[in-house]
Amino acid sequence: MDIITRNFFQLLQMGVLDEHGQVEPMSAFKWRRLGQMVHVQHVERQAVSGLDRLDERERARIPKDFIGHVVPFDQPDSDAMLSNRWLNSRLRHIREKELHAIDINIGALDVLSIIVSTVSSMLNHGTMLRGILQLGSYLREKGDKVDFVKLDNWLKKLHLRRMAQLEGSMLIVVFHFEKDELPFVSRVEPNAYRLVLRSVAHTANDTAEEWHFRQNRSGFVTNNSTLLRRNLRRSLRYVVYAPIETISNYFNNFARSLQEIEE
Repeated sequence: MDIITRNFFQLLQMGVLDEHGQVEPMSAFKWRRLGQMVHVQHVERQAVSGLDRLDERERARIPKDFIGHVVPFDQPDSDAMLSNRWLNSRLRHIREKELHAIDINIGALDVLSIIVSTVSSMLNHGTMLRGILQLGSYLREKGDKVDFVKLDNWLKKLHLRRMAQLEGSMLIVVFHFEKDELPFVSRVEPNAYRLVLRSVAHTANDTAEEWHFRQNRSGFVTNNSTLLRRNLRRSLRYVVYAPIETISNYFNNFARSLQEIEE
């Protein structure tokens, strides 16, 4: 792991765990590169929180504008959806039924929404840090209010138990959460650390192109084969964790790209 990535994770860890720590000295260029990584992963707020926990001498050595715009605090996305129609119908039914239940548990619904939203971000953009940090922060602050039995049943119905376990494993191996803080993690996924590092290293390139198919001046349809291959590789990385949703997501994106051909 290079010095930029080490400092990146150190800032996020301090920001999430409210701990004081140190970062390694870097040039202004490397700090700007770290700022790009922060924006791609949408973790500006957590990085700024980490900066606030450095001593004044360390902060003085860091360019003040290397992060720039900071997004406001984000609440769980209660409208987060899945790509598969059948599973999405189940998700809507789960939410509607729980909201009218006598023993309603908003905490479990919030955690479910965070997990679903993170799944979408992982499959569509290859990013997950914002989501897993939101998950970790929520569980640290309100975990005692979450009915994990309900959550586990919902994840089972949505075929997302292993994907949720992957997200929890990322909190454990990267940000040193304890396993007992994440009741839905029965075992740590061995590829969790590698997938996070790959995301940090590659998402800047993954998000550089936004189109799959274009129609040229002659009327012929051309495709961005590099992006198609990249999205296929991403789907293959996650298909073992959520087969139905991953496959549905890939073909939905493929179909949407065909519909967006410029006329």
